[in-house]
Amino acid sequence: MLMSLFQFTSRRLASQAYCGLKASSSKKHKFCMEMARRSSNMADFREVFAKAKHIVIITGAGVSAESGVPTFRGAGGFWRKWQAQELATPEAFARNPSRVWEFYHYRREVMLSKHPNPAHIAIAECEKRLSKQGRSVVVITQNIDELHRKAGTKHLLEIHGSLFKTRCTNCGNVAANYKSPICPALAGKGAPDPETEDAVIPVEELPQCEEDGCNGLLRPHVVWFGETLDPDILTEVEKELDICDLCLVVGTSSVVYPAAMFAPQVSARGVPVAEFNMEATPATDRFRFHFSGPCGTTLPPALARHETEIIS
Repeated sequence: MLMSLFQFTSRRLASQAYCGLKASSSKKHKFCMEMARRSSNMADFREVFAKAKHIVIITGAGVSAESGVPTFRGAGGFWRKWQAQELATPEAFARNPSRVWEFYHYRREVMLSKHPNPAHIAIAECEKRLSKQGRSVVVITQNIDELHRKAGTKHLLEIHGSLFKTRCTNCGNVAANYKSPICPALAGKGAPDPETEDAVIPVEELPQCEEDGCNGLLRPHVVWFGETLDPDILTEVEKELDICDLCLVVGTSSVVYPAAMFAPQVSARGVPVAEFNMEATPATDRFRFHFSGPCGTTLPPALARHETEIIS
């Protein structure tokens, strides 16, 4: 998946992301060395935050983990006998759409019981407050759980899609879908226990397109391993990265491409980047700030109203 997503990213995005590692001039080299001296001084970050007009916040699985959302990663990241990368592929869906839909039905049902945590809420409240000051906040998320949307975030780019959208494999129609269950045949199905037998639901009983005369098989509208990101969304992402004057990286491992390039691209042009994560990542040394700990604890005070803000 990493290579296909990387290749799909525009040449300009890729070259900017790597220029921070391959500086060609002594001036550029000096700048990169200075950026490597990261700070955990919240007061310094708050001064930068107070002056920022266009803020980009990039979020990953870490921000949702604090809401109890399963990540399906690492040693314990199994659903029944499979890891996510064995189910979240076009090939897996073609071989066994019933099993894949059971997996996504389980994830949808779990998410209906989850709620935004203080990090999601802090981001949404910050966006609302700064919009009244003529300042912008845009969230670029790798998460498909819609917790940012539940929290009230308006300017949201979901680069990996959403659990609560479907796409028809026949006509291509994309639609929001919050039904529970998404179809009668999946009611009570999807249990994650390794001993659970597959439901083996006939294709005609799986979620079907409701467009007139179609009835095609629906699939989750998410980006699977081996698929490329929506070019229109990537264009919007690049536009936001080009104009931002502050970037936050929240709860992301900085290893999944092309999202792993976004913040380094911003840092490479001299824009402050602040990382909020439980631990350091491969990109940490390229950012100006790093704040360790749960995002729900570190982010709210970082985004709270600054004393210089004028509230109308």
